[in-house]
Amino acid sequence: MSFSDFKNRSARIRENLRGWRTDRKIIVIESDDWGSIRMPSVEVYNKSLKAGYPLDQTVYERYDCILSQDDLELFFNLLTQFHDKNNNYPIITANCVVANPDFEKIKEEEFQTYHYELITATFKKYPKHQNNFKLWEEGFNKGIFFPQFHAREHLNVSLFMDALRRGNPDIHFAFNNQMSGNIRPSGEPKGNIYMEATRYYSPEDKKQKLAVILEGLDLFEKIFGYKSETIIPTNYIWSNEFNQDVLLKGVKALQGQRRMKEPLGNGVDKNHYHYLGQKSKYGQIYLIRNAIFEPSAMHKMGITDPVDKCLADISIAFRMNKPAIICSHRVNYAGFIDETNRDKSLKMLDQLLRKVLKRWPEIEFMSSSQLADIISLNNNKLT
Repeated sequence: MSFSDFKNRSARIRENLRGWRTDRKIIVIESDDWGSIRMPSVEVYNKSLKAGYPLDQTVYERYDCILSQDDLELFFNLLTQFHDKNNNYPIITANCVVANPDFEKIKEEEFQTYHYELITATFKKYPKHQNNFKLWEEGFNKGIFFPQFHAREHLNVSLFMDALRRGNPDIHFAFNNQMSGNIRPSGEPKGNIYMEATRYYSPEDKKQKLAVILEGLDLFEKIFGYKSETIIPTNYIWSNEFNQDVLLKGVKALQGQRRMKEPLGNGVDKNHYHYLGQKSKYGQIYLIRNAIFEPSAMHKMGITDPVDKCLADISIAFRMNKPAIICSHRVNYAGFIDETNRDKSLKMLDQLLRKVLKRWPEIEFMSSSQLADIISLNNNKLT
């Protein structure tokens, strides 16, 4: 075992030490960013490279996009090839945004007012996406695709609009090419702060961010016809002061990593560490991701074999009597920009599911919401 493998193994063991336990072999797959604009087209990607923006260096800017109908059909068809001991398919907890910027309206008002469009409207503007929402509904009805709330849009609206009003050339380039924050301006810190939808910079900005979240939850119910029972904050940035307000909207569980970040201002964050089954002040269950399957990002993450890495994570979770909560972002299944990205990931997902079911035939696939219900009913197993 290499030092890197030993380090990763030790980290996984620490993540699984505390919290709720079960003898059941439960697998939850949580997938973020569904519905969000990232890279709108191959043409824009090439244009960005030509303009000097190194988008090929970042996985999410290189491959991530709204999945086409072909992408969805291939992904869903693969999932229906497998079932657990209860005859349930693998189910994707698809953490969705419900809106994207309405670039035309924002431009019409000379960047003075922000406007959004619902994802159903965004789909209709793309060339191979007209039936996307119908496919989402079909996936939901088959029990393979379960939308939950991620954000109103995967965009820090106040930061984005301020940059547009100040005439930031990089953000205007992104805007003119209908990218919601892909371009990181020169001089900005590493990472894309414009995608951090829940980060706030002042008490007033904090109130605005909460208002956006609450409106997003209302829009989610309007679009999907049910309340989102779980939430996963973008970039794992969150204030515990939001918990009571989202509870009133029906949120009973918070997805995330062991560490969540709370902005304190001036670029300083406070780390909050959670464990599986822990309850918020208002009784919401924390769900902690303890496995990873990210084929698109494997080289950037130093992972040589995503299938073996995920199997190792699952094995540690099960040995420690924990469900395996797998993080697998939408980007892995996106082929609208580059089909080889999608095809590679689907091949690996097929391998992963085959090996999982062979090794643990007693597997149970379920959504994040279903797991939260089980934990709530059996909280006596919390250690």
